[in-house]
Amino acid sequence: MSTNSGLVVILTALNLEYAAVRDQLTDLRVRRHPAGTRFEVGRIGQSDCRIAMGLVGKGNHPAAVLAEWAMAEFSPTAVLFVGVAGGLWPNIRLGDVVVASKIYAYHGGTSEDDGLKARPKAWEIPHEADQIAQHVARSTAWRRGFPAGTAPNVHFGPIAAGEVVQDSGISEQASWIRQHYNDAVAIEMEAAGVAQAGHLNRALPVVVVRGISDHADGSKAATDGQNWQPKAARHAAAFATALAQELISDTPTSRAAADRDGSPTMRMSNRNIATGNAHVGVQAGQIYGNVAVGAEAVRPIDLAASIEDFRTHLKQAHLDGQLDEETYTAAESELAAATEYVSAGATEKKSALMVALKRLSGLVADVAELAARLAVILAVVRGMS
Repeated sequence: MSTNSGLVVILTALNLEYAAVRDQLTDLRVRRHPAGTRFEVGRIGQSDCRIAMGLVGKGNHPAAVLAEWAMAEFSPTAVLFVGVAGGLWPNIRLGDVVVASKIYAYHGGTSEDDGLKARPKAWEIPHEADQIAQHVARSTAWRRGFPAGTAPNVHFGPIAAGEVVQDSGISEQASWIRQHYNDAVAIEMEAAGVAQAGHLNRALPVVVVRGISDHADGSKAATDGQNWQPKAARHAAAFATALAQELISDTPTSRAAADRDGSPTMRMSNRNIATGNAHVGVQAGQIYGNVAVGAEAVRPIDLAASIEDFRTHLKQAHLDGQLDEETYTAAESELAAATEYVSAGATEKKSALMVALKRLSGLVADVAELAARLAVILAVVRGMS
């Protein structure tokens, strides 16, 4: 499965979590899965980072299924699960952000005569994703939207994921977690499902980001009444979108444009001034690959290959949410007709080919890259004898 290096999937369980992430995005477009799930694809500000959002509801099982659908639909660079959780350690304040270094599915076990024995199942955060998340946590950029002194702290530690809401510090379940998962810093209900889906999809990176909205100790009603859920969701969303941008900028494709020491490649500009009868022949900054100067025969463009290449970019634009389903289907139909006319190879098909390409041009006019590629193909067809 090829990876869409410019896109990160962000999933949430609750509407208020979804809204907190959605507020960080622009240029939103709806993308519907065949099973009926409604995804939205947008962009973080003016960045190159695209986000595909989905609402999965409560529980590990639906989270696993919808995470799998999102992974298959978008082929993302990574999947983030973002929302609120209950804090288990006293040093973690309400509103703080927790990034899961490990995810425990804590309801696994075996019942024997002498009691219930834990059968731990756990997934660790991928090393590279952990390094990037730690870098974002150290930076101050993602905290700039908070008033002075109000930015949350970021903690890294295991998160316990089960199937029930825990709101007691003395219940049997609370004792079970303290006994078998006493390093867990937060508790919630979806992370194990998403982690399992990532594991089954060629170890696709999954990062769970949670804002602490209560302490899972019987105080949930009080903290919910103080609106800590939406506050914690906003904090998690702010960190998660900053992390998504960093994950995108740290992909192999992006790193290829950097020096070996990790610094961005220097942009160069040249300004040549010609005086008298002098003329500037060539003006160049950094050059990669072969360069030919002087007369050279123009290589003919392979029209069939160009159309097939356009089909690949058309599909990617659809996956990125730049084309809705109806427009994409119509564009594919015109492209199929154009391919048929090119395969026929007869000059009398030129008129029909031009009609199909012009219709296609109208369908993709709002996507600048597709419009530019199609303009080149149209120019080639116009020059056909």
